[in-house]
Amino acid sequence: MDSQSPEKQLKKLEQRQSEQKIAKKIVLIATAIIVTLVLIVGIWGYFYVQGALKPVDTESDKSVKIEVPIGSSIDTIAATLEDKGIIKNAKIFKYYTKFNNSAGFQAGTYNLSPSMTIEEIIKSLKTGKIYRTPEFTLTVPEGLTIDQIADRVAKNTNYSKEQFMDLVTSKEFIKKMKEQFPDTVTKAVNDKDIRYALEGYLYPATYAFYEKEPSLETIATDMVKQTDTVVQQYLPTLKEKNMSVHDFLTFASLLEREATASTDRETIASVFNNRIEKDMPLQTDPTVLYALGKHKNRVLYKDLKVDNPYNTYTNKGLPPGPIANAGIESLKATIDPATTEYIYFVADKDGQNHFAKTYAEHQKNVAKYIK
Repeated sequence: MDSQSPEKQLKKLEQRQSEQKIAKKIVLIATAIIVTLVLIVGIWGYFYVQGALKPVDTESDKSVKIEVPIGSSIDTIAATLEDKGIIKNAKIFKYYTKFNNSAGFQAGTYNLSPSMTIEEIIKSLKTGKIYRTPEFTLTVPEGLTIDQIADRVAKNTNYSKEQFMDLVTSKEFIKKMKEQFPDTVTKAVNDKDIRYALEGYLYPATYAFYEKEPSLETIATDMVKQTDTVVQQYLPTLKEKNMSVHDFLTFASLLEREATASTDRETIASVFNNRIEKDMPLQTDPTVLYALGKHKNRVLYKDLKVDNPYNTYTNKGLPPGPIANAGIESLKATIDPATTEYIYFVADKDGQNHFAKTYAEHQKNVAKYIK
């Protein structure tokens, strides 16, 4: 039996209740602190990870060579990427790829940029190709002259047509292209009769640029570089045919401007070859228009007499150089033409070509489809 007085018992109870309240407060405060710390760490961790997944430098236009040897682990690849400044954090990159099941990187040599996103880097490493989101693209269609390409550059950039033409016709730039791409841009471009040395050497394609304002030299060099890339695959065949790269591009440019359908290019190529073998002038109207330096819907008889090295009515063989920038179909047809006995062809109003072996046949086609 408790011998304490009721007053003392009541006082102890009040004290115990007070202690319990203090303990609860301490627990609540401690819990609140822990939750706050967890939230702070969680938020900091989230933003840290998000920051680490962003490009190292979105403004960078440099390209870094990355070697991925066969059998490389994700740890090795991630460490290399961080060491080369392509990603911010190797561990986060590794966990990100594992979380997204992005394994299966291919061995090879890559030219990656600090401006690439994690997704672009992963896609590049998985496919063996470089994937980047360009700042803008420039499309150069087949068959354009260097003058028309200058118009396109001016329309799609802050540079003027005159600035582009000044660059691509400058001796310094032409010399640089010859030094950089010696197999493709040869001394043949310096012929005194050539209007523009790099006419036919600016490959028609869609070009992607990863900086906001690439230099004019970058734009023009990319076009010449692409021509060199395409030409390289034909060099062995050209050597067998004893055909120079310059003649190859010149011949292809004639097909590009004459052909109205891809299926006609091989046949038109055979006509040109047959004419050259028979020591006949090529007599192709696009060379007359190039000689005149202007576009006309119809070439007149008096135009055929223009005194100009590019006029294939008054000069036998190929013109001094390309009259346009040829696409892949014309290049293929130049290398692998059809075998025919055709000497003449004429296009009707719908653009359909009609071929003939004799002049008499040709006259009948002209009468039937033109007159």
